[in-house]
Amino acid sequence: MQHSSNIKTLVQCDFDGTLTEKDISFLILDAFADGDWHSILEQYKSNRISVGRFNTLAFRMVKEDEASLVSFVNKKAELRPGLKELMNYFRLRNFRFTIVSNGMTFYIKTLLKNAGIDDIEIYAAQAKFNNNGIEARYIGPDGREIQNGFKEAYVNNFLNQGWRVISIGNGASDIPTAKLAHYTFATEPMLSLCREEGVNCLPFGNLDDIIEGLESID
Repeated sequence: MQHSSNIKTLVQCDFDGTLTEKDISFLILDAFADGDWHSILEQYKSNRISVGRFNTLAFRMVKEDEASLVSFVNKKAELRPGLKELMNYFRLRNFRFTIVSNGMTFYIKTLLKNAGIDDIEIYAAQAKFNNNGIEARYIGPDGREIQNGFKEAYVNNFLNQGWRVISIGNGASDIPTAKLAHYTFATEPMLSLCREEGVNCLPFGNLDDIIEGLESID
């Protein structure tokens, strides 16, 4: 990769299923949702609602308090191996690293803290816990609540600031970002979706593959 200090490079990375072994949101919903959250998921998959709307509706079904969910995440969720090494690589290359996720900030911070990783820019759903379920709010780069296009709003903001953007993702919600970024790394199921839609991407199976792939980019 060209290591010129003149190139401002930013990494916009998904979290669930990308930096983790499994989708943490789905683990939480399976364990605690009081209702048929799968039917809401089908609405999202059929493009009847946005992914942000899905999370808003589904997490209203979760009545557990934050401490209980943090304890659950600590027991059930795992980061992909090699994350610290990937962070070190970004620091050595002077890349700005951001997590832009449709997941919840509280569990992203929990898992990163457990791994001894801090000072990461995180843009994800803000969770408010109450007796009526979790209220999930997405705040765009302009500071306003956003219902649709959360990830696209951030990548467009970064591009407008002059950053060369490298995206990393695993799901359908990462495709719009991939179409805008200069380079994209994808794992399944996103990898197959990129190929179906003709979106250029570099495949990865583990996080070490991303480092190797970055070294091959001009």
